Amino acid sequence: MKKYIESIIVAVVVLTLAALGLVFGSFNLTQNQLDTLLILGIICGGSALYCFVVGELTRNNSQMDKLWSILPIAYSWVIAAKGNMNPRLVIFALIVTLWGVRLTYNFARKGAYSIKFWTGEEDYRWQVLRQNKHLSNRFAWAMFDLFFISIYQNALVLAICLPALACMESNAPLGAFDYVAFAGAFEFLLLEAIADEQQMAFHTTKRKLLSEGKKLEELPEPFNKGFNTTGLWGYCRHPNYLGEQGMWLLLYLVTIGAGVTTYGIFHWSMVGPLFLIFLFLGSSAFQEGVSSGKYPEYKLYLAHVMKYLPLWKYRPEKYKEEK
Repeated sequence: MKKYIESIIVAVVVLTLAALGLVFGSFNLTQNQLDTLLILGIICGGSALYCFVVGELTRNNSQMDKLWSILPIAYSWVIAAKGNMNPRLVIFALIVTLWGVRLTYNFARKGAYSIKFWTGEEDYRWQVLRQNKHLSNRFAWAMFDLFFISIYQNALVLAICLPALACMESNAPLGAFDYVAFAGAFEFLLLEAIADEQQMAFHTTKRKLLSEGKKLEELPEPFNKGFNTTGLWGYCRHPNYLGEQGMWLLLYLVTIGAGVTTYGIFHWSMVGPLFLIFLFLGSSAFQEGVSSGKYPEYKLYLAHVMKYLPLWKYRPEKYKEEK
């Protein structure tokens, strides 16, 4: 139970804030906002349909993974254009564009994209999930693909961009909350980029060493662990997820700067960034389960390094001495 405390606390806080945002947040949208939302909804619906149909036909369920970093760029610029290129919306879109370009590049170098866009390397998580006894049935998997991979994830990607939609009609000048939001979001974007580079460098070297015919346990430290404990990964288990969630949460602060929130911080658009946190709770738990089954030392890492808070460095030699 102890190892789940952090996740349980985060889940309770997220759900509570999301409920408060829906209860206290204002849903008064102008006609321009409704028209923009209709455009975004059409794009989202078309993407969900594409992901489901192509995913089922090709048995490659990474269609949404490929669009995850592209769609928010489109959504943000549609909102900026419909909002008369308001400076707040333009800066929001620029940061999202930097995020999307970086994430797309990171996914592309893993072999995810191809000239035939529906092909490419499928994320290993879908391959593992297909082996789950509850999803191994063809119909069960199709329903999972439809409702979670295609509909839910597309809706979530749209939802994280909606704080910009909430600010479309605001005439408030850029202020402290905006500067904090944009500066903080950019810093979290850098954190995510650094974490991904460190992860890529580690696994590239590990694969190179393994290709020379050596077994995992024969590799030099730290590659013989199988998982990354260098750089940021030595201080928290998911620094890339921390950067991702932090960026979208900080971007939500533009709603405060725009003066569209109630009771200081509440607006219905906070649901998107908050549910992104909820998604990563499940995704990180799934990844940790897979890694625990593959790498003997991972459970030690799991026990001594926090999921997101970089409070101390991983020191396996110290933990082993304490036993």
